[in-house]
Amino acid sequence: MGERRLQWLAGIVVFWGAAILWNLVKLEVFHHQEYVRIARRSQEIEIPLPAPRGPILDRSGQPLAMSVPVEKVTVNPLKLPDLPVAADLLALVLHLNRVELYGRMLEAQQNGRGYLVVKPKITFEEGQNLRALKLEWVDIDRKSERHYPGGTLAAHVLGSVDFNEKGNAGVEKSLEADLLGAAGSVRLLTDVKRRGIDSQVGSDARPGLPVTLTIDERLQFIAERELAAAVEAHHAQTGSVVVMNPQNGDILALASYPAYDPNIPPIEGDNPISRQNHAVSVPFEPGSVFKVVTLSAALETTNLTPDSLINCHGGVLTLNGRTFHDSHYGARGLGILPMAMVLAHSSNIGAIEVGLRVGQEHMYDYVRRFGFGQKTGIPLPAESAGKVRKLPRWTSGSLPSISMGQEISVTTLQLAQAASVIANGGLLVRPRLILKKGDRVIPAATPVRVIRPETAITMRQMMEGVVLYGTGRLVARLQGYSSAGKTGSAQIFDTATHHFGHSYNGSFMGFSPVTNPSIVVVATVNGTHGESGFGGPTAGPVFRAVTTEALRLLDVPKDLPEQEAKPLVLVADNMDSADDLADAGPASGEPNILEDPEDDATPNAPRVPNFRGMTMRAVLAEAASKGLTVLPAGSGVARLQQPAAGSILHEGERIRVRFAR
Repeated sequence: MGERRLQWLAGIVVFWGAAILWNLVKLEVFHHQEYVRIARRSQEIEIPLPAPRGPILDRSGQPLAMSVPVEKVTVNPLKLPDLPVAADLLALVLHLNRVELYGRMLEAQQNGRGYLVVKPKITFEEGQNLRALKLEWVDIDRKSERHYPGGTLAAHVLGSVDFNEKGNAGVEKSLEADLLGAAGSVRLLTDVKRRGIDSQVGSDARPGLPVTLTIDERLQFIAERELAAAVEAHHAQTGSVVVMNPQNGDILALASYPAYDPNIPPIEGDNPISRQNHAVSVPFEPGSVFKVVTLSAALETTNLTPDSLINCHGGVLTLNGRTFHDSHYGARGLGILPMAMVLAHSSNIGAIEVGLRVGQEHMYDYVRRFGFGQKTGIPLPAESAGKVRKLPRWTSGSLPSISMGQEISVTTLQLAQAASVIANGGLLVRPRLILKKGDRVIPAATPVRVIRPETAITMRQMMEGVVLYGTGRLVARLQGYSSAGKTGSAQIFDTATHHFGHSYNGSFMGFSPVTNPSIVVVATVNGTHGESGFGGPTAGPVFRAVTTEALRLLDVPKDLPEQEAKPLVLVADNMDSADDLADAGPASGEPNILEDPEDDATPNAPRVPNFRGMTMRAVLAEAASKGLTVLPAGSGVARLQQPAAGSILHEGERIRVRFAR
């Protein structure tokens, strides 16, 4: 009986051991991976590894935007052991207001929120002190934050990011895919209190690509400084400046006013205008700067030349029931002028006469050739194409209006692109803003010929006349460099009164040096008032200051003597004012051109002869006999000369003489 009991007991023990063994085998062999996965799900946490956002650099490698690591402190208010003590400790270590912090933590606890950011950005010292306390209920999270070292510098080009570091404007938005990179992950093994025991990298984060812009931060600073000074001095509303290399389309500076700091998130009540890129996204009526297109089309499609005589009708012309004026000459008006003088004096009537010779079809063709009415393709959000109506929608007044820069809207960037056509010899070069993505160089777009080289050279000479003796003579001449350009002062249409008011868009577009342009600068000041708000006085000085600094920084050789001779003085002393005003009284006559001899106490210094009225042969013969260098232009008899007769002729200085019939 005893043996039987022992056998039964042994059998039970064996069976029980076998069952345990079988279960162990199932657990360790057959279901091992399954239970490991279950355990990992409860013990492991997968933490994303955010990829650093790619930096944005200027053309020389200076950082314009970069991501820097920062730490923030968070707590779970529902798991705080003692709320008042927690508030005391955190306020002391993190240099916070204790009462305010306690109120925030109490509110979160009462509302059942399990997450509260105590301080979004802490210093290295604060982090070290907090870690030394070894508080289990405190979390210190590391994150990346976008930083713009220059503050407002190039803000409208760079744009900004939101709280998730996602681009929401500028290059940050348009190149989001390149800058963002790819996030990685890490698996963290935790204990029962969710404290880390071990970690394993699941996948590495791939940083975003560094993006190099064509912007030169030095020129960008100068452009923004001069633009802000002009807008504020003339009590204007907005403004923009574009500095462009006419040979390859590189945008060296693109400024917009008013500015904003992308380091500071937008808040309710901010001025939305400050975040608009006025050079790219806000079109305006250009006014007289557009006469460059009109005269270029005339040189291409008609038999007109710079010396062709244009009847300016005394400053008044009526077409199809609408009267046009040359308002800035008052009672004197303008008579018959060579076409070059039409541009120099910015005659509306002369431009209309030229436009009528060109015709609607050709005018529309060349407006489009110069890039107006279409986007440039610059990689920035919300670029405007401007407004050029299709030819079938033109009215009887469209051709004369467009000829002098009305009934059309453009952007400052489009004007820079158009000016580059003249500067580079007739090629339309698309603006380039991105120089490199990572190590890959972004090639410039293939240029497209839109006018003949000889047309471009002729237009350069005529635009130089604007600076030498025309509407830009007092504001756009440079020390040591030749320059060419065009002023513009377009009246702003008042939608309330349905009339043109006394508020203007003042512009200047130009380039330097004239014979081999290295730089194109276009400046626009919007919403100016009165005579001081015309294009010459407002935008001309911006062109002069920015171009002078650009030529110096780019180390462009000077092509004129250092001492600048005085320009010709015109009786029409305000001719650099309103180039294209819509309303003025009738006028007649032609301005006289006066000489302005330069005073000098040196009796033996050579002086400029008076060549006016002489033929080209006679001028060249007299100059040769006196050892002087003359640069003639045109044909007929001498009408204009620079320097003026009687002026002191400095060593190496050349005399420019304009001939007309």
